[in-house]
Amino acid sequence: MTSKVQSLKDFLAGQGRVALVEVAGTKGSTPREKGAFMLVSREAIFGTIGGGQLEYMAIDRARQMVASSPRRKPRGKEARIEVDEVCATLDVPLGPEIGQCCGGRVEVLIRFVDADLANGLIAAAETEEAHLPHVYIFGGGHVGQALAAAMSLLPVHGAVIETRAEALEGMPQTVETRLTPMPEAEVRNAPAGTAFAILTHDHALDFLIVAEALKRDDAAYVGMIGSKTKKATFRNWFLKSAEGTEAEFARLVSPIGGDAVRDKRPQVIAALAAAEIMTALVVHRAASNADHQVPRHRVLAG
Repeated sequence: MTSKVQSLKDFLAGQGRVALVEVAGTKGSTPREKGAFMLVSREAIFGTIGGGQLEYMAIDRARQMVASSPRRKPRGKEARIEVDEVCATLDVPLGPEIGQCCGGRVEVLIRFVDADLANGLIAAAETEEAHLPHVYIFGGGHVGQALAAAMSLLPVHGAVIETRAEALEGMPQTVETRLTPMPEAEVRNAPAGTAFAILTHDHALDFLIVAEALKRDDAAYVGMIGSKTKKATFRNWFLKSAEGTEAEFARLVSPIGGDAVRDKRPQVIAALAAAEIMTALVVHRAASNADHQVPRHRVLAG
């Protein structure tokens, strides 16, 4: 598994001179939020500040800086780099003048990445990665492969869990793989707020994993691939044999990805399920943050 932090480290180590392009301020409607950034070298980029003409302008200015040699002017026994040679600011209205009609305004700060800044970027990325939500995909079949590919592009920690070694071959490098004879045990050890997508090759195994997941009242999402008949069969088994409750069963999403789009191609199911899972993760995190907020009167009371 190759983490996104490792990809950042590899870029910083292998691209020579690099400029940081960061959204320093925003007004109105903009493609990205304040703090969004990208890295630019002579021949490559890492990340994005939203694309479009704004990003093209920023990349062009960053590459001018990367290609130039900073002038040093004598100052007694010391030498200093002129500020305008190592840092630049773009203040861009997003209107028809640049072919981008967002309507807002973006301030972009461009600066060289030195050792301290590189270490800061890596530390921030490590902190962000440590707090990413977890998505457990049970089953590495056609839909599992497609869902893993979709999740590899998203800000989540994805893991594919399988009982068959061959089914884990060819998974995206940024997705963790786990081979285990008891996948349901992975549910018990999952972090709070995990999303569980169950789509194994065995309906009985699906049922065991889903039953474990529904017992986790801190799960962000529990989804099972299948038909209405499969869901009804699971309900009957869950209530009679797994000591489940109607309240727990009501949290099950099945079929995954909904039934509005009647297309059973794995890639389509995966795209719909990925959107469904991301929505559930955002809602769960918002609810968790609200639950842990300190009441205003307590803040004021110190």
